[in-house]
Amino acid sequence: MRNSLQKTTIAAAVFGALLSACAVGPNHVRPMLDLPEKFSEAGALAPVTAAATHDDESQFWRRLGDAQLTALIEQALVANHDLRIALANAERAQALQRGTRLDVFPTITGEGSASDARASADQQPGLARADRDGRQTSVVARAAWELDLFGRVRRQVEAGRAGTDAASADFRALQVVIVAEVARSYIELRGLQEQLRVAQESAESQAETLRLVEMGFRAGRGSEFDTARARALLAGTQSRAPALEARIAITLHHLAVLTGQPPGIATDGLKWREPLPAQPGVVDPGTPGDLLRRRPDIAAAEYRLRAATARIGVAKADFFPRFTLGGLIGSQAVDRDALFGRDSETRLVALGVDWSFLDVGRVRARVAAADADAAAELARYEQTVLRALADTEDALVRYGNARAEDEHLARAAADSARAAQLARIRYENGATDLFEVLDAERSNLQAQDALAQSRTRSLTGWVSLYQALAGGWPDNLPRRVPVAVRSP
Repeated sequence: MRNSLQKTTIAAAVFGALLSACAVGPNHVRPMLDLPEKFSEAGALAPVTAAATHDDESQFWRRLGDAQLTALIEQALVANHDLRIALANAERAQALQRGTRLDVFPTITGEGSASDARASADQQPGLARADRDGRQTSVVARAAWELDLFGRVRRQVEAGRAGTDAASADFRALQVVIVAEVARSYIELRGLQEQLRVAQESAESQAETLRLVEMGFRAGRGSEFDTARARALLAGTQSRAPALEARIAITLHHLAVLTGQPPGIATDGLKWREPLPAQPGVVDPGTPGDLLRRRPDIAAAEYRLRAATARIGVAKADFFPRFTLGGLIGSQAVDRDALFGRDSETRLVALGVDWSFLDVGRVRARVAAADADAAAELARYEQTVLRALADTEDALVRYGNARAEDEHLARAAADSARAAQLARIRYENGATDLFEVLDAERSNLQAQDALAQSRTRSLTGWVSLYQALAGGWPDNLPRRVPVAVRSP
């Protein structure tokens, strides 16, 4: 009997192995897309483009040379709550996938029982009390194995693996978004602080002008009209500070949340004004083909298409019979001492067949639904690629034009500062009237403020370009949250 069991098991295993290469349903093939050879807006970067090495692109934010920015990004990568949620989702998908992979192997379970029962005299009349006692002890191991002759289980494993890869790519894509958002918010903070500095220094200069006007008025030169105009200009400049201070506070709160910290104390160190980082000026946009290989959101879309394609095979496998091999081996005895003895052995081998051919209408409906899901995922993948190309083209043109604007405004700010200085000298020497001084100071304030905003846009455009290209993101970005920052 034991030889018969072994032969049956071996025959089933060999039969399954011979047919293991057969898996119904289509295999995933990466979609072929008609991509341009280069970005159409790459020419906008001509003045600031140079060949960038891998070292240049690694952790692009370090090229700004700002230790505080680097510390904020490192903190965000381990403590940002959106990242922690995405990481938990990725780990959940990996755990489920480990369970799915085990479906290709037999499922083995064990159980044991011991019972001591006595029937009543009414149940078994005529028997002595001792004869109505019944004892039984058993130990059993059961095994069940679906013979994956048509690839249903393998397609399920393939779909699960692709879903896990998609969750991991989602996590990496979110890392790119969070790093870029921290860098952008930090640059905007420094830009707002620069605007506040310009407003405060302009107010100091205008306050000095007002003092000179009031002195002249008391000495019999000028008029009350001149004093009122100077005072109005100063008040208007001073009014800029509260609004800028409010925006600075809001940006600090946003940075705190991005880095997984409560607003307030966590960002106190950023309240001290620091200049905007210097513009790096080296960008290599690469090609659209490079973009497909680098963007994790595109990778996630392709993994989801792979999973949907595999699920077509899962649905189509129901057109074919499903074979299940089951087995049982154990020991059963009345006396526990006789357990595992020769005469207490029990065993069972069974081959089950389940075929849904009589329910073919529902099977066809499930296959049609799986086909539709795959078509939707293909369209979603193509749309993701198109959006990535558009994001990159937009970032290229914005960054290139921001750089050109910055150069013009830098010259305008320098000339406006010089004009305001000369107007003050001319007024003090009696060569011009107050209107020229006030106009020059107003123009200087506007030019300096516009330059601060332009430099902020230029730097945030640089960050957005790296985000669109998914470049400058090292392969060793943290993938796990340290235990110290996990929720208890």
